Amino acid sequence: MPTRTLGPKGPTLSALGFGCMGMSEFYGPSDDAESRRVLEAAVEAGIQMFDTADTYGLGHNERLLAPLIAAHGARICVATKFGIAREPGQYARSINNQPDYIRRACDASRQRLGVDTIDLYYCHRRDPAVPIEALMETLAALVSEGKVRAIGLSEVSADTLRRAAAIHPVAAVQSEYSLWSREPEHGLLEACRELGTTLVAYSPLGRGFLTGALASTESLAEDDFRRRSPRFADDAMAHNQRLVDALTAFATVRDATPAQIALAWLINKHPNVMPIPGTRKISRLHENLAGAALTLNTAEIAELDTLFDPDAVAGERYPEAGWSGIERT
Repeated sequence: MPTRTLGPKGPTLSALGFGCMGMSEFYGPSDDAESRRVLEAAVEAGIQMFDTADTYGLGHNERLLAPLIAAHGARICVATKFGIAREPGQYARSINNQPDYIRRACDASRQRLGVDTIDLYYCHRRDPAVPIEALMETLAALVSEGKVRAIGLSEVSADTLRRAAAIHPVAAVQSEYSLWSREPEHGLLEACRELGTTLVAYSPLGRGFLTGALASTESLAEDDFRRRSPRFADDAMAHNQRLVDALTAFATVRDATPAQIALAWLINKHPNVMPIPGTRKISRLHENLAGAALTLNTAEIAELDTLFDPDAVAGERYPEAGWSGIERT
């Protein structure tokens, strides 16, 4: 598998990471025992980055990962996040970047994960009322205290990243990035390259849509986040399906699946991008691993760039509440 260096001077990790969110919330019911089997299979297959957050299942996702860390701590890197506050069962959220809140959140995450030191600690969403310099000073203090190894930011602008890195190195910036969500190409990727920061791409498979396996939302659980997503609304979904059909045709010629091509596009196009697809099925895990091993040439990448021109995609990627704390560029 290709590799990535985490941040300017961090460890070398597998280029394909694993997003754990769906094992706790937002994508319908899950089974903890099966989730643990998938996580173990991911480690054995060579995946090293596992991504969680305190808000995923309101702590459940971090607790789910604790046995994996206990068994494989030296082989893996676990990232978690703070900053999104929600009520149980509610999608609406508030953002908190106050120093005392960050410290409480960090200690709570360490306890749930069963670790003394968090490998990578992200600010999940930014509160513009708290200067990025003040936020970074709080996080840098946690590094000095041995509670955090590396600092990450999520959904920030290139300008915010540069200001943050002037205070302390930023190992990773996590942003939604895929064939149909290409906002990081508007300056953020360039800033990451300048600073040696890894761009961690969440939802690299378009929340499942780029797999070609989701033709409508009717089969989704009632509490599935995608039922409320503008990009999955009827008219938008019908429009976007034509893009996925073209992706499927592209993949078929290359004896691959649409999901594999979507992951290969990210890994081949950018040497500092780490996609973190999530799955609850071992079969999908192996499909994703095969995608990470695919090679696309410059002409193929350019063809996919044109096919998924941002203007060709219908619908916003979040409902209104989901934009809280996201810095649009």
